[in-house]
Amino acid sequence: MAWIVLLSLAVVMLAGLRYGADSRDGLDWRTTAGPTLRQQAAPPFEPRASGLARRASRLILGLGGGYSDEEFRAFGLGVPSPRDKVDGMEEAIRIARGLWSERGFTFSGRLYRTDRADLEPKPARRIPIWLGTYGPRALAVTGRLADGWIPSLGFAPPEQVAGMRDRVLDAAREAGRDPTEITCAYNVEVRVDQSGADRSADGGSSMVAGPADEVARRLAGFAGLGFTAVNLIPAGPDRDEQVALLAAEVLPAVRAATG
Repeated sequence: MAWIVLLSLAVVMLAGLRYGADSRDGLDWRTTAGPTLRQQAAPPFEPRASGLARRASRLILGLGGGYSDEEFRAFGLGVPSPRDKVDGMEEAIRIARGLWSERGFTFSGRLYRTDRADLEPKPARRIPIWLGTYGPRALAVTGRLADGWIPSLGFAPPEQVAGMRDRVLDAAREAGRDPTEITCAYNVEVRVDQSGADRSADGGSSMVAGPADEVARRLAGFAGLGFTAVNLIPAGPDRDEQVALLAAEVLPAVRAATG
């Protein structure tokens, strides 16, 4: 199976493949925004005009429970408990699906509710929802409801991530879903060093860094963990140069190695 490469923060489209975006691109919503606000923001990215249809087909909505308590405090919000973070994320997904597909949508959850709510325009297609989750309850929600799972290398290192993926897929089976419908994408900060020095330790366990061939080798190795996509976040001040190096020297090697 060919790998999908997602390149965050790069204004490029690689071989017609979908790209993702990290939170700095405004498509990664956490529970610091209410669920209806999150869903109102997504449909405008789904224009119906034929000239924009291809661009619209790239939208993926990323959600999370809000791991950073400081983000809640920064917006003057109370810090939810771990249980509320996971329950709130699940309710937000259900509200999103309802608002995008039904008129007069009513939902009554433990944390959020809607009463005959309308959201227009409806998206022209089903918007995929990907979750960045790590704990057992959150992984189970991912398996039951999400279209994709996108853990970050720094929070889910290779020696742990395979077990987390198994939890997601097991939850999908228990919910009567086909686990192959869930895209598993590894979110990885990456830096290519042109000097040829191996700088793998520079970013600790949260970054893949080094010469182009070493970066390509490590990225291709993630396929063996069950990932079919990788979201690359270029690191360092020379972002444009990093994007060019990734596109020219790293991604072709990754594609060749993963088939």
